[in-house]
Parts: sequence; C-alpha cells; structure tokens
Amino acid sequence: MSERTREPIGATKHKEMEQMTRKVHLLEIAHGRSGDKGDGSNVGIIARHPDIYPFLLEVLTEERVKEHMKHICKGEVERYTLPNIHALNFVLHNSLGGGGTVSLKLDAQGKTHASTMLRMMVDVPEELLELVEKG
Repeated sequence: MSERTREPIGATKHKEMEQMTRKVHLLEIAHGRSGDKGDGSNVGIIARHPDIYPFLLEVLTEERVKEHMKHICKGEVERYTLPNIHALNFVLHNSLGGGGTVSLKLDAQGKTHASTMLRMMVDVPEELLELVEKG
C-alpha cells in the first residue's frame, strides 16, 4: 500500500507560475496613448498581441491604476474595455489641475500619462512575453 500526500489545491500551479513569469514594465506587452478630457486625462492601453488582452483585463484594474497614478490622479479612475481592438481606456479624473487652458502643470494635456502608466511593473507569464518577441 503506497502513502499519498496532498498539497493544498493550487500550490503546485502557483509554484509553476512563479517560475514561468517575469517582472517587466507594462511597456513590454502594451503600448499607449493619452490626452486631456477637461480636468481628466484619457489613457489608452493597447495589447501588443491579441492573446495579451485577457491578461491586461486581469491585471489592470481601476484600483491598481489608481495606486500607480496616485501622484497624478486626485479623483477616481474609470476603466472601459475595448475588446475589438484589444485595448483598455482609463479616465483619470481630477488629474490635470483644472484642465489645459487653466492648469499651471507642465503637462496640462496629460500627454505623458500613458508613458507613466507603461512604467508599471507587472509579473507576466513567459508565454505572453514570447508572443511579443516573435512579433
């Protein structure tokens, strides 16, 4: 009679995932555009490969974006999904100091906000990174 041991459900999968992911800037798997919408900025994040889009949906939550952009965004963050183009759109409310015509900020139109978001570090599965590398 053989003895069996049980690991908690998901323990093996979690170990495999740790070995199969790499921490990279969001820029490695997506590109972005941004601009102003009144006193808010509009940031679009587009997957570099269609298979990366579901991963972006999972990791780029309103809460995570708000935390990453807290030095810029003083209001709420709203997320919109654009599955047909494998993209997410974020509206960062109260992030432009009153808007382009009245703001004293150097970037009154929020043109650098996409670059700032693309500097976010994410743990990405190696298989998704390989898709981008293959082009």
